[in-house]
Amino acid sequence: MIFAQNDLAASNKENKPLKSSQGEGGLLVRLGVVLADWVEHWFPDPLVFALIAIVIVFVAGVSLGSSPGDMIKNFGNGFWELTTFTMQMAMIIIGGYVVASSPPIARVIRWLAAVPRSPRGAVGLIAFFATVTSLLSWGFSLIFSALLVREVVQKIRGIDYRAASAAAFLGMGSVWALGISSSAALMMATRGSIPAELLKISGLIPLTRTIFTWQSVVTAILLVVVSVSVAYFSAPVSSAKSAETFGVKFEAPAPLPAKPGSPGEWLESNGLLTVVIGAMGLCYLVQVFLARGALAGLDLNTYNFLILMIGMLLHWTPQRFVRAVNASVPATAGVLIQFPFYGGIFGMMTKSPISTQLAHFFVRISTPSSYPMLVAAYSAILGLFVPSGGSKWLIEAPYVLAGANQLHVNLGWIVQIYNTAEALPNLVNPFWMLPLLGLLHIRARDIVGYTVLQLIISLPLVLFLMWLFARTLPYTLPQP
Repeated sequence: MIFAQNDLAASNKENKPLKSSQGEGGLLVRLGVVLADWVEHWFPDPLVFALIAIVIVFVAGVSLGSSPGDMIKNFGNGFWELTTFTMQMAMIIIGGYVVASSPPIARVIRWLAAVPRSPRGAVGLIAFFATVTSLLSWGFSLIFSALLVREVVQKIRGIDYRAASAAAFLGMGSVWALGISSSAALMMATRGSIPAELLKISGLIPLTRTIFTWQSVVTAILLVVVSVSVAYFSAPVSSAKSAETFGVKFEAPAPLPAKPGSPGEWLESNGLLTVVIGAMGLCYLVQVFLARGALAGLDLNTYNFLILMIGMLLHWTPQRFVRAVNASVPATAGVLIQFPFYGGIFGMMTKSPISTQLAHFFVRISTPSSYPMLVAAYSAILGLFVPSGGSKWLIEAPYVLAGANQLHVNLGWIVQIYNTAEALPNLVNPFWMLPLLGLLHIRARDIVGYTVLQLIISLPLVLFLMWLFARTLPYTLPQP
């Protein structure tokens, strides 16, 4: 099913803030609406945050002794330094969409949508699968969860469309970076993706020291439980707003041609080529994992390769596969245009005294015990300006890892502290909401109230867990 939006602008003008005062969940709903209105009024487009960060970093570099000319040169030299990484991030989104929109996964989604028997149960189900699937792929989670919402709202009467849509985003706002699509963890395990200046500080950090530590697994489980519980208990029932309230209704997708009319169309609608190519791709991955080991062989390139091969096989024909890819490309626009600017920030920070001074500052005000919480808080704040796990890590990694080396804090856990904390700003910054909002035809302001509530509850839990588990991991020297 595909959503269509009729007169959405006019419909939204008629949507007034919820007036429930004594009803079930009324306080939480009113708080969500107030916060959402504030965010819509004050928060600009995510690109504006990146541009503001460029100005701040430029001024900081000049104030620390770099000349304006050098800072401009560093900005330009770094602008295209993340080209490979940008493509890898875009392919995660494309691959996630391709897999989530395939016919077999669509049948799973329809089956899941028939499971819940109450509106709150449906919201809890969406939240659970949004968080769990994000541990496999954040790109897949966004699309899978959005498609699940679209099916659920057709089957469950009385479900609040805002709460359901917010639940679908919880993977990106809680645990995705603790899973196997973690940009920072995969980057640090991929020698070719680590800039040379950063590699000198960090060395190679395999996944066995980041996402596959027991401390990281326990953190992910706790965050999933908390996120699902908050989504379930905060969903309004008696005062729910349906999808129709927002002018959203359903239309069937345009059908594919029933029979091929030419040899070229026969090749497009036949699964022979996809089976051959998919089998070749999977055989290649078996070779890689046998040669390197299952964990050592998993990096950004092999991850994206695996997802695309699976997506091709699930769609079965080139025609269906290409159709899914075409539908996914608009969701990559933010990544493609913003990551080069993040590369410019990275260039200015690593080629000027900024990184060194920040590392010294963190060391001066920290102890080995307090450093994990400082990194977590700082990562969460910086995420408001740079809403991207991978590119923000490139900006932050040089000085937080240098500080960890000086204070003898486990480098792998610093990566996981970053991963856990940097996801939290996604709950208020609409950058990564864009693919989901486009699929559900809803505005950020309509769901941010619920996601901010998740932030308020998750933040203190994250700070405590980062401090607690850091005490269980010893420091080891960077691995060359």
